[in-house]
Amino acid sequence: MVRHRAAARLIHGLAAAPLLPAGARSSLARRLRAGMVRAGWPAAESRAALAAVAAGVGPAARADLLAQEAADEIAEGRTPAHLTAAVEADLAEADRAYARGDGEAAARRLHRVLHTQFHRVIHFDQLGSPLVDDPAAFLAPLHGSAVGRALLTPRGRRQPAAPPPTDRPQRVLLLLNGSAHFVQAIRERYAAHPGVELRYVRLDDDPVAGPLIRASRRMTAEALLRDTEYGRQVEAWLRPHLDWADTVFVDWAVATAVMVGLVDPGDTRVVVRLHSYEAFGRWPNLIDFSRVDDVVFVSEHLRDFTLRVAPGLTGAHAPRTHVLCNAMDLAPFARPKDSAARFTLGLVGTSAVAKDPRWAVEVLRLLRATDERYRLLLVGGGIDTGLSRAARDYAAELEAELAELAPSGAVTRLGHTDDVPGVLTGVGVVLSSSVRESFHCAVVEGAASGAVPVVRDWPFFAGGEHGARTVFPADWVVGTPAEAAARVRAVTADEQVWRAAGEAAAKHAAATWDWSVNAQCFDSLLGIDGV
Repeated sequence: MVRHRAAARLIHGLAAAPLLPAGARSSLARRLRAGMVRAGWPAAESRAALAAVAAGVGPAARADLLAQEAADEIAEGRTPAHLTAAVEADLAEADRAYARGDGEAAARRLHRVLHTQFHRVIHFDQLGSPLVDDPAAFLAPLHGSAVGRALLTPRGRRQPAAPPPTDRPQRVLLLLNGSAHFVQAIRERYAAHPGVELRYVRLDDDPVAGPLIRASRRMTAEALLRDTEYGRQVEAWLRPHLDWADTVFVDWAVATAVMVGLVDPGDTRVVVRLHSYEAFGRWPNLIDFSRVDDVVFVSEHLRDFTLRVAPGLTGAHAPRTHVLCNAMDLAPFARPKDSAARFTLGLVGTSAVAKDPRWAVEVLRLLRATDERYRLLLVGGGIDTGLSRAARDYAAELEAELAELAPSGAVTRLGHTDDVPGVLTGVGVVLSSSVRESFHCAVVEGAASGAVPVVRDWPFFAGGEHGARTVFPADWVVGTPAEAAARVRAVTADEQVWRAAGEAAAKHAAATWDWSVNAQCFDSLLGIDGV
């Protein structure tokens, strides 16, 4: 362990020594940084030592060294300070391999770049994202590289999608890999529709597609190189489905959408729905949107953002884009609400750092400073601490804050429940404390129950043309915990005011977002006659 500055300088000098083999210098450089971190030296000092050593080795060894150090910093729950340098170095080596015809090496390095640059620690398990701060600058190395340009080159399709049939029911293939929560109402509608023959396939449950969907390295290689064995296996599995279907609807713009884009769909129409988190990952750079006819977003601000980060969504080969809200049956939430609910703030869904429940705790503190009747109900599982060190660090800070409030009974944690409508009968104010949301169904459900919404102006999108203030009525949205506390006090000033505000919110929710209102929008998108 490096404990003294003199020892750090000694190892630094040895690691940079030109007579040492490159591999030995790289190994010593890693030991140097690890020791300095354990000894408590400033991160800038250890990074400076690493940079000096990296400059003294060959480009391939330098790329490997920077990539490994980036991985180490990510494992420690931080966005690597030299992330751009690591990405650029790996991409330069990928370009060299691609130029000399070593596709396997190029694909391997490209996959590592995508894994590093779009790691969840950088974009999901902290309260900010460099992709949001400056999308063009963050993506410039990838989109400017030879392998990046090859990856994003449209393959196109041999023929356009055919119009819906008029002499038989339309055959709709619903493909899913992940949560089925948002397709349930859609699936039920078209399974019972006389003008639709529905086929529903979960790829993660399929014995052939399941392994293919999880083979991310091979998927990246096919997207870059084309005509690999992986691509032929995807073609063999997907082609019979494409030949049967008139329309393919892919929910979640993740690996399933990538797989569909690897195969020429013939005259089958392809529709992909993007929810939110996909836009912050590697997927928009892997999906061949020239083989997609329509992309559905659940909000305008998600469309705005995704068009900035996904080159395939603009230009001559781009698909049509639409904004359709989630399919939500809000009728079960219209239940009587007890008067005691007026002072209960509800936060439904707390399993992700992006939900930022600490913001809700701060709102509660401000309220209880003058009125201890206010309490906070947290519904859902806690932060998944197994995801990353960054998630664990946030969870630890949250737990410390909740522990301070526990003796007073100010916070109740319910955990997972299958009866959200029932829980909401005891909630008077529903919060959205998130740093980013595409739509936030929990707020809509809370509003439908008669709880008064208080929505944070989601920082990832605040200041843009669209955001929380264009999804919801402007008076629901606040900028700071102090503004949130002021709105809560105003709408809970007395029971009559609170009930009137809740009834207005419920009426707006039902008229704007209920499935009975929006189902026809999906019919129109798919070219299906209404029922």
